[in-house]
Amino acid sequence: MDAYRKLLAQTDPEIYDALVGEEKRQAAGIELIPSENYCWPEVLVTLGSVFTNKYSEGYPGRRYYGGQEYTDVIETLARDRAKELFGAEHANVQPLSGAAMNAAVYLVMLEPGDTVLGMDLSHGGHLTHGAPVSHMGKLYNWIRYKSDPANKGAIDFEALRKTALESKPKMIVCGFSSYPRDLDYAQFKAIADEVGALTMADISHIGGLVAGGALNNPVAAGFDFVTTTTHKSLRGPRGGLILCKEQFAKQIDKSVFPGLQGGPHMNAVAGIAITMGKALQPEWKDYCRGILANAQTLAKALVAGGADLVTGGTDNHMMVVDCVTSWGFNGKIAEEALDRVNITCNKQVIPDDPNPPLRPSGIRLGTPAATTRGFGADEMNKLGAWMVEAMTSHEDEAVLAKVKGEVEELCSQFPVPGVE
Repeated sequence: MDAYRKLLAQTDPEIYDALVGEEKRQAAGIELIPSENYCWPEVLVTLGSVFTNKYSEGYPGRRYYGGQEYTDVIETLARDRAKELFGAEHANVQPLSGAAMNAAVYLVMLEPGDTVLGMDLSHGGHLTHGAPVSHMGKLYNWIRYKSDPANKGAIDFEALRKTALESKPKMIVCGFSSYPRDLDYAQFKAIADEVGALTMADISHIGGLVAGGALNNPVAAGFDFVTTTTHKSLRGPRGGLILCKEQFAKQIDKSVFPGLQGGPHMNAVAGIAITMGKALQPEWKDYCRGILANAQTLAKALVAGGADLVTGGTDNHMMVVDCVTSWGFNGKIAEEALDRVNITCNKQVIPDDPNPPLRPSGIRLGTPAATTRGFGADEMNKLGAWMVEAMTSHEDEAVLAKVKGEVEELCSQFPVPGVE
């Protein structure tokens, strides 16, 4: 790889400089965006491998092009390992990412105009769960349920059941992108069964934690469809995974190809196979427990420093901070202040946020990347204290410079996997 890096430096120095700059940025700071992680170094090998060159339209044993003996090997391994990992009957590993995998389920199982029950975006849902600005939000009749901020963000299942009985959805979707709690999938399933609805759980953020037994598994609860991205908490390449009951296997496979996309990215499929294999190892459970422990520690440190957490805390790897209530300014200002001290997070809407999405009231934090680098309780307490210091002194450049230096010193002790 060194020879290829040198070649890149010679032939396209602008791209090379950007690559080196990103490596330095990641090494000198810490990623607290909950959807980000450091993928396995072995996965980086496959992403830059000759599998990038190969078109593999179709599925193992049923391809449209020749020369598939090795692509069939990696895709079969990826599917078999995914089924074993989650306890699923069928797995499709070809979706290019999260939005595509969810669309593949909707487009084959629903008709335009069908009613779907999904979580409200500001309460933690995802764009593909019916947000009006998304194509999926326009194609179907979405009814949105919310969490109860007054009850630590709990889902009011009696209210959800009443809504389902009134609206008669064809599908109930659960899952989230900014909801700091675990979900009771059995209650979702019971309501869906009562109204005759299909069930789909999007566990993109928590797929690794579900695989490691740290959070509830919707497959075990009998869900018809479970989707997850393969990066985030799974530490794999950017891609999508659809798990389903065997009765829907042919429909899902046809929806992905040829229904929605052409040739899969076989370099990513190889990385997914590696990722599933890693998560099947015993030490994966320890890693997941570490993520949750670090989240609890960081949450407590922030609360001790005056932060107001949406839902009052966290059950998973993420937390959402109401910056307006905590410090009197919006999440965009908070995100920018933390950027200046090499702590990366993202601005985030809070439930029923009165502020616009680009200047929302909150920020969203997560602990997978920090845990991957080896951070433990001591480091999380330091991070929490630095974040509070940066927030309370967000206009004091001297304080921010001091905190930045302390962050860089800590990060220098914890190398980024895959970055030399």
